[in-house]
Amino acid sequence: MSSPDIVSILENSKELDRFRKDLEDVLSEINKLHKKLQTTPEMVEKPGDNSLAKLKLLYTQAKDLSDNEVNISTTLISQLDALLPPGPQGQPRRRIGEGNEQKRKRVKTESDISRLTPSVRNQLEACASLKGEQVAARVTPRNADKDEWFVVKVIHFDKELKEFEVLDEEPGDDEDSSGQRQYKLPMGNIIPFPKSNDPSSAQDFPPGKHVLAVYPGTTALYKATVVHGHRRRKTDDYVLEFDDDEEDGSLPQRTVPFHKVVPLPEGHRQ
Repeated sequence: MSSPDIVSILENSKELDRFRKDLEDVLSEINKLHKKLQTTPEMVEKPGDNSLAKLKLLYTQAKDLSDNEVNISTTLISQLDALLPPGPQGQPRRRIGEGNEQKRKRVKTESDISRLTPSVRNQLEACASLKGEQVAARVTPRNADKDEWFVVKVIHFDKELKEFEVLDEEPGDDEDSSGQRQYKLPMGNIIPFPKSNDPSSAQDFPPGKHVLAVYPGTTALYKATVVHGHRRRKTDDYVLEFDDDEEDGSLPQRTVPFHKVVPLPEGHRQ
């Protein structure tokens, strides 16, 4: 083992510790803000309150720190693997039967998940908890000319693959005649809807804000603009103008329930 190798491992270890400490600080701030919102949920409705924006920023920081921690941990594992001596020569390797192989894979998956940071584990648990729920899903690939978003039902979430299995229960007339259609989609293609019985889970979009919303009478979501600021409670419906919905030279204003409106994804193409 050479001195430069040891120095590199020690430097990466220090960097890993720094990421973990920074992540602990961010998670502590997130927990404080969660408690504050649970105690006084009405604060988010006050003019000028930036609690939700601050919470989003903290989650973004936590995700970035988690990604950095995973990357540097992977680097350290590779460095240590390269320095570890090989096993004894001539020692036979025992063949693993199919049953044991499945068990080994299952244990490996559980071990991989247990090594994840708390924020990543919480994110995976939150995704798994969506089973049976309706969510907004982008069913088109990233390189498609336009994004198509539908209301779908979550059938299963694979924590190892970080992949959703969803069901489009009401495909449009232009879909296959099979009646229902299943998709396997990555986490980035899914946006949970606010819970209709829990307004605190919903964001409050001000007039002029671009959103993604379910078009009335359909199970498709389109880009829209909030046009009225008359909402006094989070449970009030939104009045929206949908893009490309022109009638007689103007955009009609349509009412959409608050739990069918989500943030417009960055880079949305329609």
